[in-house]
Amino acid sequence: MPVFAATPGEIESSRVTTVVRPDPRTGRLVRTIVMPPRAASSLDAINLEKMADRIAGEQGVESPLVDSVIRAESNYNPNAVSPKGALGLMQLIPATARRFGVSNVFDVEQNIEGGVRYLRFLLDYYRNDYSRAIAAYNAGEAAVDKYHGIPPYAETRNYVSQVAKNLKVARQSQANSIPAAPAPPAPINTVNTETAKLETSRPIQASVGLDGRIYYRTP
Repeated sequence: MPVFAATPGEIESSRVTTVVRPDPRTGRLVRTIVMPPRAASSLDAINLEKMADRIAGEQGVESPLVDSVIRAESNYNPNAVSPKGALGLMQLIPATARRFGVSNVFDVEQNIEGGVRYLRFLLDYYRNDYSRAIAAYNAGEAAVDKYHGIPPYAETRNYVSQVAKNLKVARQSQANSIPAAPAPPAPINTVNTETAKLETSRPIQASVGLDGRIYYRTP
């Protein structure tokens, strides 16, 4: 079942149009599908980031990595379509979407889940080698395996560099958002405390001297 296939009549009847613009952050050309209001996502960027963090945690993938890939792929545009036919937030091609169980690439949760599953697979496949995993996300495992590393494609090399920059910023932002641990309580000087207790608890003893006077003392 195709992930995104529409006949000319269906496109016309649903009033779907596309607009191609350069992404201001990456410089890549991105074709955006302008859909009827009922098909548009109601989630804003903050909620999309929270969803991505949650799914990353569920799949055991570093959340800053997922955020960095999404920013490089679509900059959190859920309706993005690349000239090569990659779709949605994480720019899944139809074959990859089917491979990881995504039936609707424009459903943001499904799209993120499929993309994160793919990242999890690549990290396992390349034994947590981030450079190769990210390169494969862009160019495919076959290209990375062929060249035993990042393929000599300008697009892929630029992509890996962009994700690495995003990842550095995302990790720093995450570190800044973690509240500082409370300062440990001041240590108690147990020696002085015990001495004070002894000083205040010593009994007073009375005795009669040889001169017949009463003398008071502590032991």
